[in-house]
Amino acid sequence: MENAQSVWQIAAILAARLIFAAVFLMAVSFKFMDMGATAGYIAAAGFPFPLFLAWCAAILEVLLIIAFLTGALFTPAALVAAVYVIFLGFSFHGPARWAGNQAEFGFFVDHFVFLAGLLFAAVHGPGSVLTIKWALWPAKYDAASS
Repeated sequence: MENAQSVWQIAAILAARLIFAAVFLMAVSFKFMDMGATAGYIAAAGFPFPLFLAWCAAILEVLLIIAFLTGALFTPAALVAAVYVIFLGFSFHGPARWAGNQAEFGFFVDHFVFLAGLLFAAVHGPGSVLTIKWALWPAKYDAASS
């Protein structure tokens, strides 16, 4: 028996997937527009090999966009995105930066809000509409129908 979703639930899930994809699309767009600036930002945070890491981040973000738009490998992608987002929060907006710029604390907290959404998405999955059924483990609604 498959769980039925109402129209508003389907719309909310699709909107959330689009929002996740849009946030990562904006981030990767800035990287592609000026990879050197991204590398400089990474270097300023004290990381080695900043250009390599900038390209790794861009590739990861493209893969996350694909996962959020298609629903393929959605749960693992949401979990990877959650780890990535919290890493970025601590690395680029963490406590060491709060004294110099109070806005950094707000940026830091925003990462936790995004983390909460990603964890919720990971638990509940991509929904049943406009989703490629490709996962590493069965979704909650698939397991219930077995």
